[in-house]
Amino acid sequence: MTETNPAIVRHTIFQNSLMTALLDGIYEGELTIGDILGKGNFGLGTFDGLDGEMIILDGVCYQLTSDGKARVASLDQRTPFTVVTNFVPRIRVDAPKGMRRAELAEFIDALEPSHNFFYAVRITGTFDEVVTRTVTKQEKPYRPMTEAIGDDAEHHFTDVHGIIGGFRTPAYAKGIGVPGCHVHFIDDARTAGGHVLDYTINDAVIELCPATDMDLHLPITADFQAGSLSPSDLDSQLHTTEIKE
Repeated sequence: MTETNPAIVRHTIFQNSLMTALLDGIYEGELTIGDILGKGNFGLGTFDGLDGEMIILDGVCYQLTSDGKARVASLDQRTPFTVVTNFVPRIRVDAPKGMRRAELAEFIDALEPSHNFFYAVRITGTFDEVVTRTVTKQEKPYRPMTEAIGDDAEHHFTDVHGIIGGFRTPAYAKGIGVPGCHVHFIDDARTAGGHVLDYTINDAVIELCPATDMDLHLPITADFQAGSLSPSDLDSQLHTTEIKE
């Protein structure tokens, strides 16, 4: 008889396009925010032209703009890259006080029943510090993302209450998504946030939603069809754009 972990049940993540498409400068998408919200109530992504970061919480899509502010996105805005799911936490634990991002990533690794699945992750609580960056809207002709992030702005939040949310992607899916943990932040007032570079936990709760199924939507736009989606320096590009050291 095959043993199964009770935390692992059939659950689907919907993804719009590929991370390598975004790296290649394919910044215009087919789907609207209205389309995306029909696929899930929790997620992250960006907007056409790299016009800020996206976080979706409880079925509301927020646009985190280059000035670090947050606003509710319009349903007719379009997105070139998005990952969403209906968030159903199966694992819930208190986050160790004082842990920074790298340490907490190892802590979450130990919580996962298997590293071979995808996980939606939500960290809710108070943070001593959160460091974010937000991309700046690009104009045509679009530059590759490694060049576009040179215009981004970095923001520091201290003693802030809010939510860090996103996805943990298995290493084998590198290029489809961001391997490891890709997360965005928004404060409790829903007024500010961005793509997370680092944070320090004060008092927070970690929730994980394992996913076994991936529903992948590939655009049929001319840009996507002509894109270079298997770069030889993929590791370097992902490190530059997502970690930014």
